[in-house]
Order: sequence, then structure tokens, then C-alpha cells
Amino acid sequence: MNIEVSRRHFMKLAGAGAAGSAIGALGFGDAEAMVAAHVRPFKLARATETRNTCTYCSVACGIIMYSRGDLKKGEKAEVYHIEGDADHPTNRGTLCPKGAALLDFVKSETRTKYPQVREPGSREWKRISWDEALDRIARLMKDDRDANFIATNNDGVTVNRWTSTGVLAASATTNETAFLTYKVVRSAGMLVFDNQARV
Repeated sequence: MNIEVSRRHFMKLAGAGAAGSAIGALGFGDAEAMVAAHVRPFKLARATETRNTCTYCSVACGIIMYSRGDLKKGEKAEVYHIEGDADHPTNRGTLCPKGAALLDFVKSETRTKYPQVREPGSREWKRISWDEALDRIARLMKDDRDANFIATNNDGVTVNRWTSTGVLAASATTNETAFLTYKVVRSAGMLVFDNQARV
């Protein structure tokens, strides 16, 4: 008995055999089902994504923080993964070694998490609320400005200077926020003003 098989017919049979093998490998066999049962689920599944800016330097790379915990249900959100934001125009998803280690910064036991004050002459830091901290800063700045503001120079020319207090602004911010900070500082009369980006 002579069976004639054309090249086209042979390719069809080979394709059908490959398709059958592939279907079996995709989970229709017992061995494949056992392997699939031990595959770890994707760690970012069901995570809450929060976009932010890296806090380390003046480059201001975009990051995505992934957390677990539903705040609406009263649960505490826990950040468990941080990566570069691929949609951010500054870094396009890349991070330097410091930025790549941001999770250690978030989890650090020595990280400052709330305002503290050390009173004059004291050796101890005392925890205060954010309202107390902001009120204290505003009061001390107002008192210092009232005591040291220079309206005119020796020639009587209006200068409106406040030279006894300065501001060091954060660099991990937008250009718009930085410009507003600059306007507030200069409108108060401060001459001593710099940005972390130059430090």
C-alpha cells in the first residue's frame, strides 16, 4: 500500500500535532494543573497605586507606590512596593540606586514621622501636633520679622528687607510650586533663599 503525502498535507498534519501538544501544555493535563497550583500570584494584583515624587534630590523622578489596605474600611494602608513611573516625563520609569531603595526609607524606624520641638535649654525632643508646629513656625517668623525688618536703608531708600531669617526650599516639587514658594518668600522681604537642588 503506497500512501502519497504532499508537502502541504504534511504541514497540515504537523500543525495539527503541534496545536494538540500546545493545548495539552496550556493546562489540560494533570501535570500542568499541578504546576499551575504552585504558581505565585502577581504581587501587585489588587494593590492601590499612588503616584508621587521621589524625595531624594532635585531631579524629581516620578514613582508609583503600591499599598495594601482599604482606607474606606478603616484599614491601615501599608506600602510594600515602589517603582519608577514609566509615564513620568522626567525618569520614564527609571530610578537611581537611592530611588530604587525608597521602600527602605519608608519602612525605616528612624524616619521622622511627626513634628517635634526641642525647647531652648532642653536636651529632649517633644512630639507636637501639625497644628502646633505650623502655629509655632508662623508665630516665630512673625516675631522675628517684626523685630528685624528693614524698611529703608541709611539713605532713606525703601528696601523692605528681612535678613535674619531664610528659607531652604525642597527640590522634589513642581516648577509651579517652586515659583509660588519663591514669590511668598520674596514678598515677605527675605533675601536668604535657596533650594535643595543646589545643595
